[in-house]
Order: sequence, then C-alpha cells, then structure tokens
Amino acid sequence: MPFRCIVGMALLLAVPAYAQDVAAPDAPAQPEVTTALADRSAVMGRDFMVATAHPLATEAAHAVLTAGGSAADAAVALQMVLNLVEPQSSGIGGGGFVLYWDSALGQLTTLDGRETAPGAATPDYWLDEDGEPVGFWDAVVGGRSVGVPGTVKLMEELHSRYGRLPWGGLFKPAIDLAEEGFPVSQRLASAIGEARELDRFTATRNHFFRQDGSALIEGDLLHSPDFARTLRLIAAEGSEPFYHGSIARDIAAAVATEINPGIMTLEDLAGYEVRERPAVCQHYRAYEVCGMGPPSSGGLTVGQMLGMLSAFDLPMPGDTPETTHLFLEAGKVAFADRGQFMADSDFVDTAGGAPDGG
Repeated sequence: MPFRCIVGMALLLAVPAYAQDVAAPDAPAQPEVTTALADRSAVMGRDFMVATAHPLATEAAHAVLTAGGSAADAAVALQMVLNLVEPQSSGIGGGGFVLYWDSALGQLTTLDGRETAPGAATPDYWLDEDGEPVGFWDAVVGGRSVGVPGTVKLMEELHSRYGRLPWGGLFKPAIDLAEEGFPVSQRLASAIGEARELDRFTATRNHFFRQDGSALIEGDLLHSPDFARTLRLIAAEGSEPFYHGSIARDIAAAVATEINPGIMTLEDLAGYEVRERPAVCQHYRAYEVCGMGPPSSGGLTVGQMLGMLSAFDLPMPGDTPETTHLFLEAGKVAFADRGQFMADSDFVDTAGGAPDGG
C-alpha cells in the first residue's frame, strides 16, 4: 500500500531549453509562449512552502501563512495578487481547479471552478458560416471567447470549508498593490506586446498602454484603481455582487463587444456553481499520485505517463538522454489518448461516446 499521497504533482524534466519554443510552421497559435528562462536554486521549507508564478503573490501567501492562516487562506490572497500582476493568465475573470489535502483528516478534496460556456452556446459556437473552425485569433478577440467565470466562487467555497482568517482581510495585499502600483514584469510586458488588438478596446487600451499609445514595458509602474474597487466590494460582500449584483451587470455589458460580441447573460452568472469532483489517482512505486479528474485532463494524463514510466528504473533528477526519451515517448502516447478519449464528463460519456442529449 502506498504510504504517501502527492497532490497535484507535476512531472518535471530537464528538457533542453531550445526545444521548448520550437513549433511547426502550421502549429496552432498559443495563448502565451515562453519569453524568458531563468535558473532557480532549489529551496526547502520547514513548516510550509509557497510557489507561485510571481514573487508578489508568493509574498502575499507567505504573510498569510505566517499569520496563522491555512493553505486555503493563502490561496485566496495569492490568487487576487496573481490577477493583478499576471492578468493574461490568472484571475477572477476566469476559473480554475483546487486540490486540497487535509492532513488532519487524511482527506483530499478536489473542486471544479472552471469557466463554463454561456447557456445559449451550441455545438457550432466556434464554426464559421461554412461550418469550419474559426482561427484562434479570430475567436479570441472580443467578448465571444469569454466564459462564465468561476474563480470568485471557487475561492469562496474553498475558504468556507478550510479558511481560518477572515475573508475580507485576505484581499488587502492585492488591494494595496492595485492602488499603490507595481512594476510590470518581463512576462507581462511581453504578453502586452504580443497580444493582438488589445488596444482596440477602450478599457484595455487605457490600462495596458501609455498615453502616447505605446505598450507598457518592463519596469513601468501599473496602477489598477478599478480593480481595487472591485476587490473591496468582493472582500466586503463575498461573491454576491460578482454573480448577482453590480459586478455581474458590468461583466454582461462588457462582453457585449462590437467585435465578436459575447452571449453571456446575467442568468448565466447567477446560475454558476462550483462542483466537487472525484480525484483521479495512480500508484507510482511507493506513492499514490492524485490529480484533478475530468473536465481537467491533467490528472489522467500525468497518471497514464507515470503508469508507463513505472516499469523503468529512472535516474534522478532525470537529466539523462534515456530518461528524456522515455518521458517524451510516454507523453506522446498519453497526449494522443488525451485528445482521443478525454472530455468534459458532464457532456460526454468518455467510456462510450456522447450520452443522450449530449
């Protein structure tokens, strides 16, 4: 019997850096590509550890844990800061998954707070008038690509179950940074520069561009007073204004863009629900590795790769040509199965095709 449960474990391998951004000329466009690589030293934690995509988010979570907060409290604080410092990737306008391990109870909880399609969306939502899939940038620009956001309710649900500190105080780091300003990172500056037609919309033009029309660059100070006001409202009243009140009305109005207008309604926002899902777990040597199940493909894909790799005595940390080869071959098979068999289990019976009415 495995003696430990590793939650949300990712496979890491020393693949040559030059391979990370090499793509075929006809490869589909990606929302965000690697723009810089940096060496980092390994660290160890004695009581807790926080790892995020930005140091300001890590600092916010670290302060919460130092003050006696739980991992759930830290997740709320860091998520709000991430929304501010990396809005291209993470925030309350999107969604996510949570895997939460309660060591005292020996219990793993997985919560699905991903975005959902508007209720009026049909199977041809992303087909053009000839029935062909629209191109990535033709689809992504405008309100039509916006899903019903789940992050706020996800954080609220997580905090209601496992939080220790008051909800409102967890928003203070993000509110302070939004009002005082923060230096634009290399990654954010690159995302602004690479984003197409970002300056076509008044709100994004005013936020991400200078008065002379040039895009913000690394080191520029970015203030977000509107976001601070939004966070203050959520901190004071919870998710209610976001899904049923003034913020919901602003969201529905904002997605009705002139370019690719969205069809999200107030009813879509009001009806959003966070769902608890069963985790997927895979035995790997002395461990049980668990991840998020469908509609996420990560847990199943990583589990399948571990199942294939368990037959090999891989060296650590995995920086040999043989290990790289085995990892890539396992990934190739797992991702082929991912594309063929994995789907949202609310709509597709992955064992036997689409259910009646799906």
